[in-house]
Amino acid sequence: MDTENILITMLPMNFTTDAANVTKVPLYEEEAVCGNWREIHHLVFHLANACFAIGVVVPTTFNLHMIFLRGMLCLGCAFFIMWAVLFRCALDIMIWNVVFLGINFLHFVYLVYKKRPIKIEKELKGIYCRMFEPLHVPPELFKRLTGQFCSIQTLAKGQMYAAENKTSVDDRLSILLKGRMKVSYRGHFLHDIYPNSYIDSPEYRSTEMNRGETFQVTITAEDTCMFLCWSRERLTYFLESEPFLCEIFKYLIGKDITNKLYSLNDPTLSDKVAKKIDRHPSLSSQLSVMQMRNSMASTSDGEDGLQNFLRGTSTASSLRNNHQEFYNAYGTGRVAHDIFC
Repeated sequence: MDTENILITMLPMNFTTDAANVTKVPLYEEEAVCGNWREIHHLVFHLANACFAIGVVVPTTFNLHMIFLRGMLCLGCAFFIMWAVLFRCALDIMIWNVVFLGINFLHFVYLVYKKRPIKIEKELKGIYCRMFEPLHVPPELFKRLTGQFCSIQTLAKGQMYAAENKTSVDDRLSILLKGRMKVSYRGHFLHDIYPNSYIDSPEYRSTEMNRGETFQVTITAEDTCMFLCWSRERLTYFLESEPFLCEIFKYLIGKDITNKLYSLNDPTLSDKVAKKIDRHPSLSSQLSVMQMRNSMASTSDGEDGLQNFLRGTSTASSLRNNHQEFYNAYGTGRVAHDIFC
């Protein structure tokens, strides 16, 4: 029994008949499969492909390019479904494009949701626009920073934010939102704190490695003050999970310390001039804030030391000579480099 007879006995009758018919197709017809192009597809088919083409050629420099791309893919899939149902009656094409439409639509909704405007509280809008937005902190990240583990607190005129040698520096970190605060040592005025400034930045920086210290100055509200207050422990934990925001905090605190050093060199600055310090920071004192506080607290003639300090005998040249001294005192690392370089 030859091979042809074996196949005939093993295969169904209709299969063998079809196979025979296939073998009888003339050779000239196989060679002429694409000899004549079929008619052009319906306009809906070309609209679908045009949407795909427009979506993929949008440049990435366009701010909403991903949203635009997903939108074009959704529109293209919708045209393909219309074409498959109305003009081709192709179930497989319709099913695949329904799947693609669902996937792209979910991505489109998610991207639009991420681009939604983030509403920042009226009280916090000032510090965001003044301090964080110029450093490219996204609104949603600022919202996370201020929405979970911090509170807005107030102080009436004459109330103390911190008392020297009594208040611990480990509990909190604050930014003044409204009003004005006075910093003094043993009743002697040192400098003022204005809105959009940290209240206790020198203490925060100096006690990052050594905990358990107390304020060596008294901070009193000169007006009705409002300030944003973080729990220091929870803030530290949050910043560890957000390296970008951690670097932002280091820079802002270093800049705030610089402004306080400037005001310490000339404590008689008017309010108008003092408010301009943040725009044009300049370091004019060879002593750090904490060095000044520590030196006065450790000597019996603290008042004489204070008066000598307030005379402001340092110059810009002495500042450059004491660059390393300031760096060692604060240990700000990259922040100190940013301030001086």
